[in-house]
Amino acid sequence: MNIKFVKRSQIKSSKRRSSKFKPLMDALDRLEPGGQAVEVSYTNEKSVNSMRTAVYQYNQENNVKIKSGKDAANKKIYFYREK
Repeated sequence: MNIKFVKRSQIKSSKRRSSKFKPLMDALDRLEPGGQAVEVSYTNEKSVNSMRTAVYQYNQENNVKIKSGKDAANKKIYFYREK
């Protein structure tokens, strides 16, 4: 086994979510404050939590405030930006 120390600056890392959430992230880029909302269908509660985590990270990285609302009866979640 060959172990070697390298500088952190040499390591390329990306905090971007996998392609699973790329369409959602692209839609969030187009949201305007007080404008339309993004509607996303989901199958289970785990996917809702994953989407909300991705949006939370998006908020942190882009310094925006995107909120969510859930319609449990129709299994849809909405993301929007307030004024």
